Amino acid sequence: MSESPPRRASAPSAASSREIRMIPFIVGCALFMQMLDATVVATALPAMALNFGTTVVHMNVTITSYLLATAVFVPISGWAADRFGARAVFLAAIALFTLSSVACAASVTLAQLVAARLVQGAAGAMMVPVGRIILLRRIPKAELLKAMAFLTIPALLGPVIGPPVGGFLVTYASWHWIFLINIPVGILGIYMVRRWIAADVPDSRPRLDTVGFLLSSAAMAALMSCLEAAGHGSLGLWPTLGLLGLGLVCGILYIRHARHVTYPIIDLSLLRIQTFAVSVLGGNLCRFSVGASPFLLAILLQVGFGLSAFSAGMITFTSAAGAMLMKLVATPIVRRFGFRRVLVANALIAAAFIAACALFRADTPIWAMVAVLLVGGFFRSLQFTAINALTYADLDSAQMSRASSFAATAQQLGISLGVACAAMTLNLSMTLRGGVEADRIDVMWGFAVIALIVAASALSFRRLPARAGSQLRARS
Repeated sequence: MSESPPRRASAPSAASSREIRMIPFIVGCALFMQMLDATVVATALPAMALNFGTTVVHMNVTITSYLLATAVFVPISGWAADRFGARAVFLAAIALFTLSSVACAASVTLAQLVAARLVQGAAGAMMVPVGRIILLRRIPKAELLKAMAFLTIPALLGPVIGPPVGGFLVTYASWHWIFLINIPVGILGIYMVRRWIAADVPDSRPRLDTVGFLLSSAAMAALMSCLEAAGHGSLGLWPTLGLLGLGLVCGILYIRHARHVTYPIIDLSLLRIQTFAVSVLGGNLCRFSVGASPFLLAILLQVGFGLSAFSAGMITFTSAAGAMLMKLVATPIVRRFGFRRVLVANALIAAAFIAACALFRADTPIWAMVAVLLVGGFFRSLQFTAINALTYADLDSAQMSRASSFAATAQQLGISLGVACAAMTLNLSMTLRGGVEADRIDVMWGFAVIALIVAASALSFRRLPARAGSQLRARS
């Protein structure tokens, strides 16, 4: 027997202007901490492998364990916010993320580190989606576009700043500091949440859709493991296909299950809302570039051009500067031209700058690479600002928690698909030319494929009505 849909947690009747300004900053800090942690570890793998007496390949489990835990627990974030209150869950997630970071730094065996990373991934899965729920519930829709412009910056800044920060800390301190830097950020985050975000008391206590949680978790874990294996060739063909089959079967079973549950973990009925459906589909095609571009640039600059990890990271960091410049003009651009025109045109522009990275050569002037990355970062950030705001344009307050967990699950899958697609393109190019190590031509094909996928998102955005998101463009 299905249960009646729960009401959302009650919130203050109106957020103060100060709170409206602070909430995007607070949620942005949490998002930055998670995105930085998700990327900074890769740079430290050689030093960590030496410390634990193992190989770099085996140390990759510290990354996959984090991603798996995140994929498993992201779908449950919306239910947790409705069940216990968004502010309480957000605070607990920040505290757990900070404590698990300490546990990572204190680990003396690989097993201890993997266990701590699993906890850290689970905390991160709750931290960002629930923080976004708070933002969506407290920020008026007329202010949402501006808030999302601010929130987009740390999402793009983390993957870009991660490699140079990791390289600097490993080179001049030790690998432990890539986790210890989370401590002051976490403490500041807890203080700011308690200071600026009012408590919300749940009006009801919805029961967990246990069957849906198990099916969605199994599907996400299997698909993420399949993408990881396919991208890096870490498993054979049949085990990889087995993971793919398991993920698809669990996904199909979940779809059938969700039709008969009033409050499913991932509410597929939200796809009936056109702006939400188009934003999720087109937005995820654009998000292929979030994980793939830093991955491809690192290989091109370090392996192809022989630059150090720190030097390569400082070059890729320039795309983050473009993202920060976008904050000043994103809202006026969208208000002037509308979501549909901006998303269609900008998808093609962003794709062109991704493709331009394929033209980099060892003798390309650094200023030219910096210019491409700077301007490309600007347009990519503009795209995600518009997508993130439009996703929630036609939703009411009661749908926000379910929409946030749905969107976060899709985003996690989209970013992972991008990395896997880039890695598979590299491996295929190397195989066809008979190479054993990645070369510039392999990376060039990787950028070309990702650029085509981002450009294809324009076809999805063309389905939007001309006045899509008009309520978000209204001046407050």
